[in-house]
Amino acid sequence: MQPTQSAFLFDLDGTLVDSVYQHVLAWRDALEEAGLPLAVWRIHRRIGMSGGLFVSALARETNRTLDADEVNRMQNLHAKAFHRYSSQVRPLPGARELMAYLAQAGVPHAIATSGYRASAELSVRSLGIDASVPLITRDQVAHAKPDPDLFLAAAERLGVPIEHSVVVGDSIWDLLAARRAGALGVGLLSGGYGEEELARAGAYRVYEDPADLLAHLEEVGARPA
Repeated sequence: MQPTQSAFLFDLDGTLVDSVYQHVLAWRDALEEAGLPLAVWRIHRRIGMSGGLFVSALARETNRTLDADEVNRMQNLHAKAFHRYSSQVRPLPGARELMAYLAQAGVPHAIATSGYRASAELSVRSLGIDASVPLITRDQVAHAKPDPDLFLAAAERLGVPIEHSVVVGDSIWDLLAARRAGALGVGLLSGGYGEEELARAGAYRVYEDPADLLAHLEEVGARPA
């Protein structure tokens, strides 16, 4: 009986590309322009959530109520600000090598991000991956993380059952979404969350960055096709 091949579903920001702090600064700029100045550490704790949930959660911290138009405006401000910072974004150590190995070995893999496609494509280009690798973005699903929609859609695109998938992410929002989807979760420290936080959110293994994960792929069930 042939063992079922695992699929790998990757978050993007903080997992494959070193872009978390560029997003933090972009949100800081957007929130300040919208009259919601907040300390960057508060912003960082929400990175990885859907943009709408993110803005609403931060608005609660400042006792503001936002309507849909205001939320959309801040999301647009963030997108413009991130474009200014995007030239600073680099692949995380080992990210290009990890994606190349999975492609060469025939291991199914996809990227699922809470970001919108316009922003995500700026970061994905730096990874040098083939256009055949599915990229699932916020534009394509009803709800983003911590809802499971992104990872469910990515597994469906690959034709692999979600329960045979491994979600790799750097934030508690990634891992909560993985648990809700029914997938195994692997955490990376490269987004700024601590090992205990990631484990508590559902990671059964935690590694430093993509290079560390690549060195330990046998621990998470990656096998050449």
